[in-house]
Amino acid sequence: MRYSIVAMLFLASAYSYGDRVVLSIAGISFSKDLKLSAVQLGYLFSGFSWAYVVAQLPAGGLLDRYGSKNIYGYSIFGCAACALGIGFAGFLGGATAFIAIMALRLLSGLVQAPVFPGNGRIVAAWFPTAERGRASAIFNSSQYFALVLFAPIMGWIIVRWGWKECFWLLAGLGVLLTLVWFRVIYDVGDHPHISRQEARYIEEGGGLTSIGGSGGKGLLAGALTWDSVGKLLKNRMLVGIYLGQFCIVTLTWFFLTWFPVYLSKERHMSILKVGIVAALPALCGSVGGILGGVLSDKLLLRGSTLTFARKTPIVAGMTLSMLMIVCNMVNTQWIIILLMSIAFFGKGFGALGWTVISDVSPKGMIGLNGGLFNLIGNLAGITTPIIIGYIVQRTGSFHDALLFVASIAVLAIVAYLPVVGEIKRLQRSDLFGAEDGG
Repeated sequence: MRYSIVAMLFLASAYSYGDRVVLSIAGISFSKDLKLSAVQLGYLFSGFSWAYVVAQLPAGGLLDRYGSKNIYGYSIFGCAACALGIGFAGFLGGATAFIAIMALRLLSGLVQAPVFPGNGRIVAAWFPTAERGRASAIFNSSQYFALVLFAPIMGWIIVRWGWKECFWLLAGLGVLLTLVWFRVIYDVGDHPHISRQEARYIEEGGGLTSIGGSGGKGLLAGALTWDSVGKLLKNRMLVGIYLGQFCIVTLTWFFLTWFPVYLSKERHMSILKVGIVAALPALCGSVGGILGGVLSDKLLLRGSTLTFARKTPIVAGMTLSMLMIVCNMVNTQWIIILLMSIAFFGKGFGALGWTVISDVSPKGMIGLNGGLFNLIGNLAGITTPIIIGYIVQRTGSFHDALLFVASIAVLAIVAYLPVVGEIKRLQRSDLFGAEDGG
């Protein structure tokens, strides 16, 4: 039953990322309608992340206090409502439409804040340590699958009807997904179809079954206080993990926002072709994401240390991601797509941040620590679209933008090798001292 749970996380996460993909595909069309500059489009791309980042710590605290089922489920429904509003905002036109879409993107970021901290929390509850890498890789690969699924469909809808219809379709899917979510997600102990053998296997293998996944206060529910946040930020291993996630998310946001625009503006592809072509690297990213988690778990089962098993795919993946800079040296479209596919595969292969957070978070603080981890990581959702927007507007090309993204991949390697050090489960006493009773 644990894999039915992670399948639900995959679908919900793909929908969340699909919300961001739709904006990038539709942005090619409505930027012309609204006469937006590259910088304005960059700010619109980043609007989601401003609120998403601010809401991460409250979202983590809510998950730890009230469980994942209700908080996460309401998040999906809120995303659907925002998508519906964006479609209707297109009728306003001009600056008014831009302001309305920006406001709804901010609201969408706010309501979706619990999604990935909730994923990490549910995986920690439902999966033993030796399976956590592949479980996290499955839901994390949703970001690539979102491009594979939504980019071609939305490209076709824009050509056939228009960009507003993309958001209306997204809204309908969100309502349907909300209904499915509340039918599928349970705590380990409350699931109506789980066997005693599986529940015992999860708990004996290191699954934190007592933290609660769907409701209730769980074990040692972590209060959201500045003191607990400060303790997390003083731990060197966690700081390195947070920095590494910022770098990895930078690559994610390049592919989710500016990559379709890059294909359209720099490589002169039609919107329909962009929708199809953008899906190819994303498919490679999806495969890479799953393989990275599988390899990490296999290394662990064969006796490798947790540190080696988690860091090896991350470093290898970020090295492959740097190949995107070779696109600056070639003009043949199929070679560019091949290089971007390899880079996207590498990005997916190395995206094990959520696995690591599930491995290291103290009991009762998984939601809070996941929220802080996601907050810092998704600062890249603010900086990346805006920085690339300024680079493209200033230089008139994506040459320096690709150099910027590749350099961030190098920084991710630095974060995980010398900064993180040994990867291990923290105890509350490691953060708060013996007086906390940890």
